[in-house]
Amino acid sequence: MPTSRPDFAEFYRRSRDDCLRAVLISVRDRDRAQDLVAEAFARACASWGTVGRHPAPQAWVIRTALNANVSRWRRRLREVPVPDPAVVADRAGDESACGLDPVIMAALLRLPARQREVIALRLILDQDTATTALVLGITANTVMVHMARALATLRADLTSRRHQEVAQ
Repeated sequence: MPTSRPDFAEFYRRSRDDCLRAVLISVRDRDRAQDLVAEAFARACASWGTVGRHPAPQAWVIRTALNANVSRWRRRLREVPVPDPAVVADRAGDESACGLDPVIMAALLRLPARQREVIALRLILDQDTATTALVLGITANTVMVHMARALATLRADLTSRRHQEVAQ
């Protein structure tokens, strides 16, 4: 980190892991998530005068990373096949890397993309509904609907898996 921007260096140190978790949940690929977050932080550093005044700089970094992901996808002009969530969880679920339980990560990866984004912003970054809506370009009510659906799906998924483990 450049010494001329100690406030950015502190922001980066404090935010990088949460931003990586949030993007990882959305893109389902650890290497790509790391690349996207690095690119987003580089852009944030270059525009720190503006980004530093943003009401939610972490959300700005995540949105920038997710936008970069969409740009990459569009450049390839074809949809990338989504890998099996169990395989992704094995790659992404390294607790030392992202700090999430592999079972929870696998359940998160089975959610639709928008629900993963809402979960990442609301729960990982602890953003309020209004900020999440602003970052994702949707209404606050839509954020609440996605959040409720995601939590219901996660609850059912994790409860089902728990019952299966107990039965074995």
